[in-house]
Amino acid sequence: MIFIVSLFIGPRAMSPFALSDMEKEIILSIRLPRVLIAILIGMALGASGALLQGLLKNPLADPYILGISSGASLSAALGIMSGIYLFGKFTIPLMAFIGAIFVSTVVGILGWRRGGLWPERLLLAGIGLSFLFNAALMFIMSVSTDEGLRRAVLWIFGDLSIADWSLIPYGLAFIIAGLIISILRAKALNALILGDEIAYSLGFSVYKERFVLFISIALMTSASVSLGGIIGFIGLLIPHIVRLLVGADSRILIPASALCGGGFLCIADLIGKSIMAPMEIPSGIVTAIIGSPYFLYLLRRRDVLGI
Repeated sequence: MIFIVSLFIGPRAMSPFALSDMEKEIILSIRLPRVLIAILIGMALGASGALLQGLLKNPLADPYILGISSGASLSAALGIMSGIYLFGKFTIPLMAFIGAIFVSTVVGILGWRRGGLWPERLLLAGIGLSFLFNAALMFIMSVSTDEGLRRAVLWIFGDLSIADWSLIPYGLAFIIAGLIISILRAKALNALILGDEIAYSLGFSVYKERFVLFISIALMTSASVSLGGIIGFIGLLIPHIVRLLVGADSRILIPASALCGGGFLCIADLIGKSIMAPMEIPSGIVTAIIGSPYFLYLLRRRDVLGI
């Protein structure tokens, strides 16, 4: 239902039963790829948030806590401000993805100790790199031209207006791969949440499972950031809402968080492109406006967040 509404409602409402040739072109060339990318990003962030909150045993964890978004933003901003587009529209997403994968690799290396990934080291490495790359990003933006700065800021705040059919195949490949890995290893995540000793007793290799889950998170988060910039609160908020509805079993929580995340971002994007048309509000701003009050409400419910 959300998918259909997003296609036909927007700055210009259309009737699905009486479409002109121009309206068909708008839907096929502009709205449909944008909605599909919003669904992909929302699914990736929702599932990644559920994974990270379990992996780090931290109810306040979200996909950007590992510094992946900072690396992607810095790389994308360099591409935007340089004005060099070797691959057309695909240039900025490609640079963002390269930056995200680079940071994921560095975080993984820094988080590795005694033959495995340690959650505490991953968290601290991600926070440290976030500060470093954010400082570099602020410096670059402070010396950039006005036009380059504006475009970089819009992208960083979660701008889906660059959505294009050419972006979907690679985004689909990485995000679906990450989702499949996370769903297949959901039982192992349940064991890790209970503690390393219990996970060992159930026959799981703790370090191996953490590494596989980290790869899944890195794939989904890197692809989502490269497709639409930084869109906050989905990975943080959606898993908590879904956990209230379906419980904490990761085998259900992860796919449910993915579905709800995709739907939530579609709604946020629809609001952002419609409420002040023809101007657009970046989706990341809309998700923050919607998500912040509700998250503060959840924060008051200590039993929900576990803190």
